[in-house]
Amino acid sequence: MKMTQTTNYIDKTASLLERRKQLIPNALGIFNPSTAVKAKKAKIWDVNGRELIDFAGGIGVLNAGHCPDSVVKAIQEQAAQFIHGCFNVSMYESYMDLAEKLVAILPHGEQTKVMLTNSGAESVENAVKIARMATKRSGIICFTGAFHGRTMMAMSLTAKSKNKTDCGPYAQEIYRLEYPYYFRYGKGLTEDEYIDLQIQKLHDFFYQFVQPSQIAAVIFELVQGEGGFTVMPKRYLQALKELCHEHGILIIIDEVQSGFGRTGKWGAYQHYDIVPDISTWAKSMGSGMPIGCVIGRAEIMDAAQPGTIGGTYPGNPVCVAAALATISYMEEVDINELGNKVGTIVRNRFEKMKEKFPVIGNIRGLGAMLAMEFVDDKEPWKPNANIVNKIVNRCEEKGLILISAGSYGNCIRILSPLVIDESDLIKGLDILEQTIDELSKN
Repeated sequence: MKMTQTTNYIDKTASLLERRKQLIPNALGIFNPSTAVKAKKAKIWDVNGRELIDFAGGIGVLNAGHCPDSVVKAIQEQAAQFIHGCFNVSMYESYMDLAEKLVAILPHGEQTKVMLTNSGAESVENAVKIARMATKRSGIICFTGAFHGRTMMAMSLTAKSKNKTDCGPYAQEIYRLEYPYYFRYGKGLTEDEYIDLQIQKLHDFFYQFVQPSQIAAVIFELVQGEGGFTVMPKRYLQALKELCHEHGILIIIDEVQSGFGRTGKWGAYQHYDIVPDISTWAKSMGSGMPIGCVIGRAEIMDAAQPGTIGGTYPGNPVCVAAALATISYMEEVDINELGNKVGTIVRNRFEKMKEKFPVIGNIRGLGAMLAMEFVDDKEPWKPNANIVNKIVNRCEEKGLILISAGSYGNCIRILSPLVIDESDLIKGLDILEQTIDELSKN
């Protein structure tokens, strides 16, 4: 174990990491070297008693912060009543209460229906199954840079090859389009010219790869999470929407990381002139409890045959209680306004850092879902993941938890709780800027 300069002080993190090596498979990666024994709002206390500012939010799970009092109370009260019954066996009213709340804030057409799940990946798996049953087609279109989960269909839809090493064969009938990524691929073109080119590629795709009549749905993130917070241009989405409508292709929008105030609205799709046919949700929906959902137009959701979707644990009553309390708390604090406020502060600071540090090539995102991309020589084709890894580790030493993103691991993303105190937000940004300054000089 590592001894610090302080007499008789033992770094408990080293001991914990050693236990991890002995017990936990290496495949469960370490995204940040921090530990946790207690957390509240936007702060975590580690095994050594250090206080850290949380800019990772459990990978976008804690928009409402760590352990909101009302959520903790709801979990405790429900656990004292009953922990599990299986909704398919013993129905309970809170499941419907949550469905009604989700329909109210995220309506999908004239009538909306909801199924609860355990996670984002499970939401994606079920959304694809529903789309296939509704259209009687099997093809699914996804995008480069996408991340939809680690289960079989979700992993197959995920773009990053590293995340599925030696895991094939993958799910069948999946086709991939290039996600519009102007910073990396638009060299020599104006942004409008680049979008025009991508729209043309969209139309060409159905001539060169697959007939539209074979495609059940297209699934995408409006702000790519693991892909580095790349944002889909509105004009491209409009063209995609029109093409799907023309050919009877369903639109599935993955809001797992972008939902519940992260972009300044309940869902990222609400920034666009679009309502998805189906959408997938999880992460911040339950303040850390394992819960997600699939939301869709009633006639599409009802196309699924009885017994084809569901499971033992989806809509667990304790998780449902957490989700109901979380959404109620989000409404109380106006989570969407907090998303806009945090986003404005972070973006303004990021833009100043970009002017100051040549190693920062691009700033992008929506609301408080923001990232900076690190490159060499301001060149989009020279991703610098090395400095990102050093920034993450050095910031942790200084009391700030960060995680990376991007297909090349060269982006720093901000997923802090949206209820973060402004003083903590500024302090965290100060640590980040100081660290970039130190490392970029080398």
